[in-house]
Formats: sequence, C-alpha cells, structure tokens
Amino acid sequence: MFARRACLSPTLCTAWLLLLAFLVAGCPSKTIQYPAEHERLLRLDQALESLRSAYERKDRAGFRSMLSPPDQMEELQRYAEIDFDAFHAITLEFRIERVMLAKDDLDVLVNWQGIWKKDANDTGTRQRGHARLQWVGTRPMLLRSAQGDLPFGMKSKLMLAEPSSSPR
Repeated sequence: MFARRACLSPTLCTAWLLLLAFLVAGCPSKTIQYPAEHERLLRLDQALESLRSAYERKDRAGFRSMLSPPDQMEELQRYAEIDFDAFHAITLEFRIERVMLAKDDLDVLVNWQGIWKKDANDTGTRQRGHARLQWVGTRPMLLRSAQGDLPFGMKSKLMLAEPSSSPR
C-alpha cells in the first residue's frame, strides 16, 4: 500500500531513481595519490618476499643476491648458511609493522615468526621476534643492513640457549 502511494508522485519517483543511481555509481575508482612511493612499496614487498622465500628454500645464491654489498652482509650470509646446513625444513613469515621512506633508503620494521625443523620427524622449534631491515636501491632492491632479533642464525641462537652440560 505504501509503495503504491509513494510511486504515484512523479517527483518522488524521480527522487528515488536519482538516489538509487547515485548510490550505485558511488566512487568508480580510487586514484593513487603518490604513485612513485606506491611503486617502491610494491618492490619492497617483492624484495622481502624474495628474501623470505630464498631462506625457506635454502637457496644460497638467491639469498646472497638479495644482499648489498656482500662483504658488509657477510655475517648475516654466514648465519643463514649455517641454518641451511643445520635444518631440514624452515618456515618463516614476515609481517611488516612500519616502513620509513627516505630518498633511496627504506627502513622496514618487521615482526617475524618461524619453525625450524632438524629432520622430517622433528616437531620443530618455534621462534618469533622483531627486526629492522634497511633496504637500498630501486631495481633491484637490496638488503643493506639488518638489526634486532633476526630470524637468520637460528642454529647459533639455539646453541646459546641450550644449557651446557659441564663434566665434573
């Protein structure tokens, strides 16, 4: 009954149609306000994923190719290679907490968690932490520095955490 009365008035029907058209049309698309920075963030995400993937797959060359310059990142590379030899399987997740852009440098604060398994039957060791990864460049984007509680070098961390049994 109400619908029949509401559509009897041509002005009211036109108003309803205009309101419906406005709601359906809405905002057709959102434009990116800073396209250059958006592109850098996408490349950063790809670089972080490449680093994580190379570490999980124990791809020495792939991991090394993400580091710049290799001589300054030698310790990080050595820790990763010790992990490659010590663990049967590595699972690692990165969650970006904050990104700071400055000219060609990008500082990324990440939360990470992972599982390191010594063999196929091992339930694994679960660890988590926070790290600051400093990236440089545009194409390719390379890891220049890493600070904090890093996931790389887990074998060394586990050895330090184990109680030593000293003979008496």
